[in-house]
Amino acid sequence: MTEALFLETAQREQQLQEEGERRLNVSGVLRILGVSRSGYLAWKKHLPSNQELRRQRIKKRICGIYEESHQNYGAPKITELLRREGEKIAEKTVGNYMRQMGIKAQYARPYTVTTMDPDFSSRLKNILDEDFNPECPDAVWCSDITYIWTFEGFVYLTSIMDLYSRKIIAWVLSETLEARWVVEAVKKAKERRNVDKPLVMHSDRGTQYVCSDYQEATQGMIRSYSKKAYPWDNACIESFHALLKREWLNRFKIFNYRHAYKLVFQYIETFYNTVRIHSHCGYLSPNEYEKEYRNELAHMAKQAV
Repeated sequence: MTEALFLETAQREQQLQEEGERRLNVSGVLRILGVSRSGYLAWKKHLPSNQELRRQRIKKRICGIYEESHQNYGAPKITELLRREGEKIAEKTVGNYMRQMGIKAQYARPYTVTTMDPDFSSRLKNILDEDFNPECPDAVWCSDITYIWTFEGFVYLTSIMDLYSRKIIAWVLSETLEARWVVEAVKKAKERRNVDKPLVMHSDRGTQYVCSDYQEATQGMIRSYSKKAYPWDNACIESFHALLKREWLNRFKIFNYRHAYKLVFQYIETFYNTVRIHSHCGYLSPNEYEKEYRNELAHMAKQAV
């Protein structure tokens, strides 16, 4: 009964403060309810402060955002999303809360050169030259192949990225490293983006990207190649493949091709392109970033009329 009276007293006190009433003080409330002042103050001392309540609320929301990102977001991205929700909070504070709760983003290891590009011909020019920030979509695409381990053997993912938004515009999962899978990815990208103008297509010097079938598939495009034994020229698509493995695939024991395909589809089509915020995109997803570009173009066209 006393606990209930204490709660009622605290609620009445807060109500009086909010209403700005001063005629009835706390002592009056205590007298009316028959509660001793010393007992009430001793009980109230153990109540969490407004600051502590806010801290608990924010920590709960941090955990929610962290889980919604499949446990991938670190302090910078979580801080950005909290601010969008109206919270005034520093990135350092979010980082401290995350450490207190024992949660953290998953970080990739630095890239290590494990293979050498087979074609060192000087005829393959590096047109891109590490300019990773085109001014519009479909100005520069880049492509790469990565392996995925399964219990039945390796499968291989060919991805094509639009450097403007970092969106994966086409991907093909195959059980071999034949060039025809790269060609299929290029065809998919061209169909989905309805490309009708020349653009830069950047890749490494792997055999799949220098063969005649690839040259035919990219006819009309400006083909660009990384420098000899220098994978950092294709850093954006390399980074995507590292993200895919670190944030998603490495959590699973992948049984076979079908299982790998399902996981790749889930990551690219339901998270990376559509939901995952990217610092390059102003903390928007690739789809949202491209939508903003289209909206801006439409607004400019409307003003010009």
